Amino acid sequence: MKLLTIQKNDRLTLGVQEDGRVYDIEAALKAVPSQGVTTDMMELIHSSESMQALQGYVQQLKQAGDAEYVVQEENVQIGPCVPTPGKIICVGLNYRKHAEETNAPIPEYPILFNKFSNTIAAPGEEIPLPKVTNKVDYEAELTIVMGKEAKYVSKDQALDYVFGYCNVNDLSARDLQMRTHQWLLGKSCDKFSPIGPYLVTADEVGNPNQLDIKCIVNGEVRQHSNTSDMIFYCDEIVSYISQHMTLSPGDIILTGTPSGVVLGYPEDQQVYLQDGDIVTIEIEKLGALTNRMVAE
Repeated sequence: MKLLTIQKNDRLTLGVQEDGRVYDIEAALKAVPSQGVTTDMMELIHSSESMQALQGYVQQLKQAGDAEYVVQEENVQIGPCVPTPGKIICVGLNYRKHAEETNAPIPEYPILFNKFSNTIAAPGEEIPLPKVTNKVDYEAELTIVMGKEAKYVSKDQALDYVFGYCNVNDLSARDLQMRTHQWLLGKSCDKFSPIGPYLVTADEVGNPNQLDIKCIVNGEVRQHSNTSDMIFYCDEIVSYISQHMTLSPGDIILTGTPSGVVLGYPEDQQVYLQDGDIVTIEIEKLGALTNRMVAE
């Protein structure tokens, strides 16, 4: 299923996208009441029973045909697909060609760092370029969304704990990031993790390490790779992290970015994001995430 959140004034409700149309679950429940169906994305991620109820309910709605609760996607204001993640864990230097372009050695273990919930932003939301930096870079990334508690899980079983996947732009202020050996400052400015538009369930995605991935800036393709270029695949990442900390439903893992970032260009060719730039992250099966950068 392609799940999304619908922004209604100051709150978010649940939607299901299919063939360019969105089932507004809150509106549907008013017209077609049903027990056990949630309108809250985070509750859905946490509960397999809620997911089963939603799947059955959407089939019921599809059989009923068009109604006022089925709307065209362009008429929906989409919110972040994981509105309140628990942990936000990131993997650095996880594509071979990206490590090579930044003259970094291939990591022996996954390089982990974290971001915070202040970085979450919605598709279409304007992203402020902080006035304390002039080197904000784009990073197209596949995000793993956990659906079950995972501790000491094997690589072979790791993906069974995944709820689904989505796009994220892991925006990075390179001057702040490199100011010290800790990357956190350059990664955790407000709205530096726009996410979405969809949270696509794992069964629909299939193998997460066979997905085309792109970043497009003002219509120009800047990054174009495949998740098969990852150094540590998604199953390895989930298993590795779970050896050291408990992963919980609603935690998200940003799996690294491919080559083509501004930082990878020769210094005299580096042009970082500017006021008005339009950045789109596009991953196969996961849709396209677009945001406009604005001066703070």
